[in-house]
Amino acid sequence: MKTLGIRKETKNKWEKRVPLNPKSVEKLVSEGYQVIVQPSNIRIYENAEYEKAGAILSDDLSNCDIILGVKEVPIDNVMAGIPHLFFSHTIKGQDYNMPLLKKFLDTKTTLFDYEKIIDEKGRRLVFFGKYAGNAGMVDTLYGLGQRLKAQYGIDTPFLKVKQSYNYTSVADAIEHLKEIGKEIEENGLPKELAPLTIFILGYGHVSKGSQEILQALPIESVDPDDLEKLQTNYKNNKIYVSIFKEKHLVERKDGGKFELLDYFAHCENYKSKFEKYLPYCSVYINAIYWEPKCPIFLKRDELIKLQNKNQKLIIIGDITCDINGSVQATLKSTEPDNPIFIYDAKTAKIRDGFVGEGFADCAVDNLPCEFSKEASDNFSQALMPYIEDMLNADLSKLISESGLPKPIQHSCIAHKGKLQPNFEYLYDFLSKI
Repeated sequence: MKTLGIRKETKNKWEKRVPLNPKSVEKLVSEGYQVIVQPSNIRIYENAEYEKAGAILSDDLSNCDIILGVKEVPIDNVMAGIPHLFFSHTIKGQDYNMPLLKKFLDTKTTLFDYEKIIDEKGRRLVFFGKYAGNAGMVDTLYGLGQRLKAQYGIDTPFLKVKQSYNYTSVADAIEHLKEIGKEIEENGLPKELAPLTIFILGYGHVSKGSQEILQALPIESVDPDDLEKLQTNYKNNKIYVSIFKEKHLVERKDGGKFELLDYFAHCENYKSKFEKYLPYCSVYINAIYWEPKCPIFLKRDELIKLQNKNQKLIIIGDITCDINGSVQATLKSTEPDNPIFIYDAKTAKIRDGFVGEGFADCAVDNLPCEFSKEASDNFSQALMPYIEDMLNADLSKLISESGLPKPIQHSCIAHKGKLQPNFEYLYDFLSKI
């Protein structure tokens, strides 16, 4: 009998998500598979719900054919020889997880990563992104209200926004924000804030999740190239939202014509031109995929310039949360109960809370856990079509000959002690540890 293992999440107390919910487990059990679930006191679904679905509760996953998790597996908990599937956070060469990747190679253990389960066009098929956008936008609006009050003494309706985990659901958050939106529409915002502009970098799942939240407020869309005109022609009972695509963000270093596909293939040949828009930004939402070879869009030098003037930028919502990545203010990640720190661009130092010179930064690195149940149910539904094929694949063979579906083949980072061809670039990062 093929056996699936679901490990308990141990990264932090907030990680309540699951890769498969009890409904999916019940379906697998009914089809003749065994499912072993490690007991957990923080999981969004209780242990008894998995037992009722037919799962076995046990800490011992040593006899499983594959092990599923959500966040990184601690190095000492890697079950040598048993394939693992989780968000490994290794594909960008993240230095803090290279020892984990080395463990998989040294033990010749197969590693799959949800982030690379993609279709023939490179689109992700199993993701939490929408819920990251939902929670990240709510938390940023919460931080906006708190920062304005604590640092500048400005009262706004945003003071009523709660942190994401204090709402029962995304729908609950949206309904509350609609009430706040009505207040803004009727009474307007303080004149020193207008026009209040929200920049969203990116247009994928994370961006769409952010936009879903903003629809509850009195927003108007503005093209990035119309932002300068907006400064003298606006309404203070509206919030202006600009969606930034690659054509707004970058230009070729050699002065050549911008081509989107070329940028995707060779982003190192491009430089940022975002700085021309930055003086018009009140709230910066980072919702883009980024790699170290790509341009940096929110540079310390540009933040220093803003900080030296009568700065408009109040808060950064770094949903992508790449430490020292495209947002140079993001020097660390935060947790849901302490989501905001202040970045002083002049000193390049940070302090937790809402008070201090500089810019507020919301950088929670596991945002979907704030809407754990909805996020888990959606994720489980997307993942289930691949589980039986993974359990029945012959992983003694090459991945290309194993019988795995193509999207799962794409997601294999390491197999039999070697990086797969699409991930051989990681050897360069491994050599530095």
